[in-house]
Amino acid sequence: MKDIQSLHDSRRIDIRKVGVKNISYPITVLDRARKTQQTVASVNMYVNLPHQFKGTHMSRFVEILNRFHGRFNLETLHLILEEMKQRLDAEAAHLEIAFPYFFSSDSGKDSFCSQRYDCRMSGSLQQQLDLVVEVEIPVPLGVSDPLQAGVIQAEGVWGTVRVSVRLNHFLWMEELITLIEDGIAPVAGSGSASRVEELCLQIDATLGSDDAFSWYKVVVENITSGYSISASVEGP
Repeated sequence: MKDIQSLHDSRRIDIRKVGVKNISYPITVLDRARKTQQTVASVNMYVNLPHQFKGTHMSRFVEILNRFHGRFNLETLHLILEEMKQRLDAEAAHLEIAFPYFFSSDSGKDSFCSQRYDCRMSGSLQQQLDLVVEVEIPVPLGVSDPLQAGVIQAEGVWGTVRVSVRLNHFLWMEELITLIEDGIAPVAGSGSASRVEELCLQIDATLGSDDAFSWYKVVVENITSGYSISASVEGP
């Protein structure tokens, strides 16, 4: 049987993003209140290979991941990308990690009452690290309280807000979630384009006034019967 990897390749075609996807992996993430939090992530790992390389051993991706024994933060993400680049002789390395994060803004609640937030970190390393942090936050559906005029009470889910950011400095995941939620109030009634746009601009103003972000993208989506309404904005 021929050793394909040892054969000369005259096509000079660079391979973009060869790697492994959907690795289910237990990780430990930073938690401001409890120091750490155990969760399970879905991990994608890719590298860019120059044309003189015809492939790489897929097992090496998992070997690199295992070296960090489930520990995960912004520093280890950078270290994993550096090792991927070096060990696989790659021009660039990419790591995508998606995980549920549990947090309650009410300190009196225990962890079983915490809200689930779907989070994602996407890092790429060529010459410098490019890191995008993403969180998806449910928007409560509101109904008028007949006993309190003008007061809207949360009842169900109206839609979602998905925020992606590039950070100027370290920010706890809880801080990012709280900042976004401070700009969200229960939305009364069914969805409409004007409500979606209003909420999108409201969160845009909140993030735009904070110096923690060098870039952000906000996507607001209202879930209705049979279709959805969405709006998005980027800044600053």
